[in-house]
Order: sequence, then C-alpha cells, then structure tokens
Amino acid sequence: MAGTENTRELVLDILLAIEDGAMSHIAIRECLNKYQFLPKQDRAFITRVCEGTLEYRITIDYILNTYSNVPVDRMKPVIREILRSGIYQLRYMDSIPDSAVCNEAVKLAQKRGFYNLKSFVNGVLRNAARSMSEIEFPAPEKEPVRSLSVRYSMPEWLAARWIEDYGFETAEKIMADFLREKPVTIRCRKTGDEQERIVRSLEEQGVKVRKAPYLPYAYRISGYNHLLMLDAFREGKIVVQDVSSMLAAECCSPEKGNYIIDVCAAPGGKSIHLGDLMNGYGTVDARDISAAKVRLIDENISRTGSINVKTKVQDATVFDLDAENRADIVLVDAPCSGYGVIGHKPEIKYRMTSEREKDIVSLQRAILSRAVEYVRPRGVLVYSTCTISKEENEENVRWFLENHPFRAESLDPFLPEELRCESSAQGHLQLLPGVHDCDGFFIARFRRQ
Repeated sequence: MAGTENTRELVLDILLAIEDGAMSHIAIRECLNKYQFLPKQDRAFITRVCEGTLEYRITIDYILNTYSNVPVDRMKPVIREILRSGIYQLRYMDSIPDSAVCNEAVKLAQKRGFYNLKSFVNGVLRNAARSMSEIEFPAPEKEPVRSLSVRYSMPEWLAARWIEDYGFETAEKIMADFLREKPVTIRCRKTGDEQERIVRSLEEQGVKVRKAPYLPYAYRISGYNHLLMLDAFREGKIVVQDVSSMLAAECCSPEKGNYIIDVCAAPGGKSIHLGDLMNGYGTVDARDISAAKVRLIDENISRTGSINVKTKVQDATVFDLDAENRADIVLVDAPCSGYGVIGHKPEIKYRMTSEREKDIVSLQRAILSRAVEYVRPRGVLVYSTCTISKEENEENVRWFLENHPFRAESLDPFLPEELRCESSAQGHLQLLPGVHDCDGFFIARFRRQ
C-alpha cells in the first residue's frame, strides 16, 4: 500500500541524498531501480512526494517556520526532511488522511533514532494540519518579490531578476509553469503512415498520446510505467526530447551531405535529430568532454541505429586542428544555468548562484570562441541554451557579433508561424515556460562572413 512506513523511509533517503548534492531525477531513478518489486502505486507515491517536496521547498519552509519554534535551517537534517515531506503531503495530497501523515512521520523519526523529538514532529505537523487553510502568504501588492518567492517556491534573487527582465505578470507565468506536471515529450523519427503506426503501437501498450505543439513529429506521452517497456522506444523509433530542443535542430537546417559538429552533444538527442534531418547522409560529429558523456551518446546511437552520427571525446574549449574550417554547421548547445528546465530539475533553483552564473558565461564564451574556428567560410553556427538568463543568451549574442566575423541570420524560415517574432527575424528566439508551450530555451543562428 502506498504511504507505508517503509515507503516513506525510502522518500526520506532520497531527500537526504538530494540535500547532499545528488540530482533528484537520478536519486529517484536509482531508488526505483533498486526496489523494482514495489507496486506501481508505491512507485508513484515515492516519485510524487520526492519531487513535490523539492519543488515546493521554499513554500514548505515558510509554513514550517510559521509553526515551529526551531527555524528550518537549524533543524537536524533527518527531522527537517521528515517535516518537509509531511507538510507537502498535508498541503498537496488530499488523498492521504492528516492523521496518517502525522503518525507515520512520528514513527519514522523514532525509527531513525530521534525518540526525544517525537513530540516536536507530532506538534508541528498537527498544528499545521489544523490551520493549513488559514496560512497567510506575503501580499504581491506590498512585497512582490517575496510574494512570488513564497507562493511559487523560487529564491528571491531569481524572482527579482525575472520581474526586472520580463515584468511581474510574465515572471509569475514562468514560475507557475515550473510547478505544473510535465508530461514526457517524444520525437517520432518516422513520418507519414509509419509515424501513425508508431503512435498506434504506443496506444496499444496503454500509453496516452497527444500531439505536442509546433512540430508535426512531436508528441506527449503519459500513463506508462517504464520507457524501456515501450516497443517504440526499445526499437529506436522514438526519442525523448523536448520540442524546444527539436527546434534547435530545425534551426540548424542541415542539408544532405553536410558535415556537422555538435560540440556539447551528450546525451545525443540533437545529434541524432540532425542525422535524421539529413536522412542518414552526411556526418554528425557528436562530441563531449568525457568518456562517460560520450558513452551516453553511443548508447542512444546504438538504440536508434543512427548510421551517420559518430562520437569523439573532445573538450569544447580545446582546439581540434583536424576540424579547422571544415564544418558546414557547428551546433553549440552550451552548458548553462538550466533555468529553463527547472520544471524537470527543481534542485537547479536552489543550487545556482549569480557567481556561478558568471563562471558559466565565461565558459560559454570560451566554447563559442573555439567553435568559430571549425565553421567553414559561409558556414553556420547555431548557439542554444536551456536557460532564460539574458546574460547567457541575448548578451552573449551581442558579445559574439562584436567579437567574431559572423552575422545574425533570421530564424523565421525554420520556425512555425506562431513562434515568429521581432527577435526571431533578427536571428534569436527566447522561449519562456508559461508563455510558450515548451521548456525555457534560447536559439540563435549566425553565418560566417
């Protein structure tokens, strides 16, 4: 049965691992792989409580500080995570009785050796349960930044930045979208009747399939237990990839026979997409900094049977003489702050700092300065990130054009009509969660003069 003491103990272990630096999706996946015998209901419970507790951490801590005489940041880690997951269940999971949440939290604290804190855990959770609906949050009229921070569980410095960059209304849409459930988006590698057969195959396996926006081969799927159980995935007919990432490949607009270098390619989704867009002709040189990352690309190449994608371990900041002036297209999908995918990886918003972001911008510019040396005369460079940071996106475009012999080239020929705008005509596009129906993503296209 979902929500048993053992299941909650697994939740606690995952949350503690995330606090110690583990990536949430990896920690959850490793736990579920280890306990494959768990029924689907328990697996869903573990996933939802772990993801939800992490997503709503700032909101949850605000509530805890309302009812606890010990500030959250001074609590022992085990007790803090027990209380956080308890508050999440009380506030966001109506199907679980309040009494069960409180009782199981007390049992778990005792099992982990905190017998003397049983009364504390019980008191905080029961007080919160009695008056959860009466909690007052900061008013947007008086404290706009703090209001968005607490309501949407976003660090105040990020909330302030996005209000400044995009205005209060758009900033709120962005933050609200991060907290919405995110279905898995797939790219169907086949067209026409074969694409329809792939969709039917998924539906016959009980998968809910619906069209994704912007591209005819993009779909969203839900209602399945494991991707590896889906025939279409095992056979390499579909690739898990957000629409925004697909648009980056479309904006490269490769032709049959092109030589393309993807300098930061792992796990390989865009490289394989570029190979598909050339119908198996040409070559995509998929590179990344470590053997471990290149193995991820190789695994996806093997599963999909991509015949024109090859891999290479190559630091994108280190010059490769053999590639000088050779590439028709260079794709720089650069390391970034990742703000556009907070909805999938919520720990990003707690771990990123403005100082780290400055280091990332320096790395992006180092990679771009190296990548230009691979573009042949009149060749194309496409720059993309999965962030909504102007410093990493628009400001990097300005810097790039000022320092390299390239001109911006309109994205409009490669975009669906609903995405064309003033900036896309000028050569770059910022996709925003909650405004566009996809992840936050940035694409810019340049041609060498």
